[in-house]
Order: sequence, then structure tokens, then C-alpha cells
Amino acid sequence: MDEDDVTIREQNFHSQVREYIICFLLFAVLYIVSYCIITIYKRKSDDIEDEDAVVNRISLYLCTFTLAVSGGAVFLLPFSIISSEILLSFPKNYYIQWLNGSLIHGLWNLVSLFSNLCLFVLMPFAYFFLESEGFAGSKKGIRARILETFVMLFLLALLILGIVWVASALIDNDTASMESLYDLWEFYLPYLYSCISLLGGLLLLMCTPVGLSRMFTVMGQLLVKPTILEDLDEQIYCIHLQEEALQRRLNGSSTFTYTRGSFSHQLNKELDNIKNLRNKLERRKKASGWEKNLLYPIVMLILLSGTTISVLMVVLNILYLLVDETAMPKGSTDRGIGNASLSTFGVAQAALEIILMFYLLVSSVVGFYSLRVFEVLTPRKDDTTMTTIIGCCVSILVLSSALPVMSRTLGITRFDLLGDFGRFNWLGNFYIVLSYNMLFAVVTTLCLVRKFTSAVREELLKALGLDKLQLSNSPTDPESGKPTANGHQKTL
Repeated sequence: MDEDDVTIREQNFHSQVREYIICFLLFAVLYIVSYCIITIYKRKSDDIEDEDAVVNRISLYLCTFTLAVSGGAVFLLPFSIISSEILLSFPKNYYIQWLNGSLIHGLWNLVSLFSNLCLFVLMPFAYFFLESEGFAGSKKGIRARILETFVMLFLLALLILGIVWVASALIDNDTASMESLYDLWEFYLPYLYSCISLLGGLLLLMCTPVGLSRMFTVMGQLLVKPTILEDLDEQIYCIHLQEEALQRRLNGSSTFTYTRGSFSHQLNKELDNIKNLRNKLERRKKASGWEKNLLYPIVMLILLSGTTISVLMVVLNILYLLVDETAMPKGSTDRGIGNASLSTFGVAQAALEIILMFYLLVSSVVGFYSLRVFEVLTPRKDDTTMTTIIGCCVSILVLSSALPVMSRTLGITRFDLLGDFGRFNWLGNFYIVLSYNMLFAVVTTLCLVRKFTSAVREELLKALGLDKLQLSNSPTDPESGKPTANGHQKTL
């Protein structure tokens, strides 16, 4: 054997080992972070080692694995863009030779594989395993619950495969499509994951515009608003009088046995709302000048700028789609990572694209939990059941897996999708991609216009004191401008 062939084989072997080590370290970090996040929200149970505790622990590990895969899908596209720009800036640097196209493609393929595994195997197994009790007449235990879980998974797989078989046979009735119906690995799984990605893209299309408008409210609750034509001392004094009045009513009602129960509970609830209002007003009063008059406007301008730039990039992408066929997100077939920059303005545009991706991700998560349909999945610290955690992990996995596809479809980045992410059938449909871009731009604009017009109207009414004319019997929340739950306000 030639010495050059041995050297090449050694180099390939060391490259493969290095890639495996890097992938393992990255996933280990994501797994540890995911485990810490889940344990913060997971409901604290007893330390008794029984059957349910073992089942919950196994489900916890599967949810942690799924959340780690979701994190990998989120950081995948930004990591690829940064790697490409670093290779372009330092092509001959010895210390970054490990950052090559083989590693990037390997990460894309692994994330795609693990996403399919978590979505179709691990999460259904965790749910059925958590709800299983064993078949009637069988001996109770972990083994009986595992058997029932595998039977349920088998029936679910038959149901899904049957639905996909019928749907694909109705859509494509030619000979080649009929023959591909019997190919499980090359047809079913890519086609099924393509349908899931389309559903994830539609979910992002529904959640992201709502989240973009909701972000202003969330940041307004976290930060202190500027005080414009408001007398905080007077408001605190009025709230203090209402609190004393409610406290006297509550103390008086406690002396009569027939007034206890629901009435006392209602008074306690009103008193808690009044205390929350007083705490918010006192926080606004104690806040420093730079926090009220500088930090809040800067954060709002950043949010407004990010949303405006996102909408403008989508509008430009619509124009590109109409005049240039190469703007379609069909996926990349070459392995040229670091050969040419996909950003017109180099590193600055790449950094802007990464910031917008994370901004859209946070907005989509905020919008997801703001929708009434998914409010039941909102996690609560130390009080979230395993079933809710499974639902949250599945939702976040679908959103994170569709994020690279949405970013490429909307033109946020020109980085072509690698691995199985570029095999989605609907990415080559011009009308679907164009409609997706137009819907995103229109819905986001409408949400922002509605948000700002209502917010400006409420602030003007509060500044002029006209809000008391409309809600004369309902005190307003100084943070949200909404009436409180007490439903009445005494004339002082």
C-alpha cells in the first residue's frame, strides 16, 4: 500500500473522530442546559422510589433529549452562517481547520435525524408510557406498561402510514408515485417530515406576527414606563385608600358566619389585585430617571426596528421571487461551505440575519403561548405536569425545526438548507412560497398597526384623564391600561 494512501486514510480517520467528539460535546452542553430548564418548571414530587417515579424519570430524560435537539435545530443555521464567514475570513488558519463543510453537513443530518426520531418515536413513547397502566389481566409493573406502550406505538404507526399512503395516492396517481408508495425509508419518512415541516411553518406564520406585537406588551411589563402627565403620588394615595377600605370590609365580613365562603374569597382576590397595583406604582416611582426615560424608549425602538427590518426583508424577498428564480429555497446540493459569502454586506449582514432569527424565534414562542388554543401548555415554575412538559417539548421541537425553513423561505438569510432540510417538497412550489411571504408581511403589518393605534389611544386617554370618563367605575392597571378585577371604585 502506498504511503500517501495511508496518510490520507489517517487524516480521514482523525477528521471523523474529531467531528464525533465535537458533536458529542455540543450535544452534551445542550442536554445539560435543557435538563436544568425542565427541572425548573417540573412539578416537584416525592422522593419515594415507586413505579410512577421511574416512569416520570424516563419521560423526563426523553423530554430533555427532545429539548436538546430543539436547541440544536435553533442554533444550527446561525452556527452554519458564522462558520462560513469565519472560513472566508481566515481560509488558511490552522486553528480553525476543524470548522469545515463535513462537520456542518454532519450536524445538519444529525439534527434532521434526531428531529424525526423525537417527533415520531420518543415523544409518543413518553406520552403513552406515562399514561399506560398495563393490559387488563396482566401483571402490573414496568414491563406491562412498556408492552402496552409499544402496542400503542405500533397502532399509531399503522394509522399514520395509512393516512400518508392514501393521501399520496390521491395526490400523485402516476406509475412512479405508486411504486414509491412501497418505499418506507426513501419516501414515507421524508414525505411525512415534509408535511410536519409545512405544519410547523404554518404554525410559525400564525404565532410570529402575534408574538411580534405581543413583545411590546411583554417588555412594557418588564420595564418601567416613562411618567408623562401622571401624578404617581395621587394614584398611590387612591390605591392605598382602596386597600384600607377592602381590608375593613374583609375584617367586618369575618365576624359574620353567613358571609364567609365565596364572598370572602372574592374580597381577598380584589385585595391582592389592589396590592399588585400598588407595588407596580411604587416600583415606577422608585425607578431611576435613566431607567424610565432612556431604557424603555431604547428597548421599544430596538423592537420596532427589528420588526420593521424583518418586514422589509420579506417584502424584498417577494420582489426577488417575482423576478429571480434562484430566490426559491430549493436547498443546496453542493458542499461548498466557506467558498463564497451568501451575504451581500459580509459579516455585518450575517450578524444582522442571526439577530433577526433569534428575534423571530423568541417572538414565535411568545406568540405561541399568547394564543388561547395553547394557553394550557404554558409552563409554571415548580408546578408543571409531565404531560404538559411533553406537549411543550413537542411544540418547541416543531417550531425550532421549522425556524431554518421559515428563515430561508422569508429571505431572512440566503444560506441554502443542507441535509434533509432541503428535501421538503413544498419548498419548490412557487405559489406556496410566494403566498407564505405575502401572508407574513400583511399579517405582521396589520398586527403592528392595530397594536400601536390601540396603545397610543390608551396612553392619550390616560394622559388627558379621559379614561376615567369611559371607566369611571373601574380603576385601570397602570401597566396595561386595563380595568382591575375589583369591578368598582369608591368616590373619594
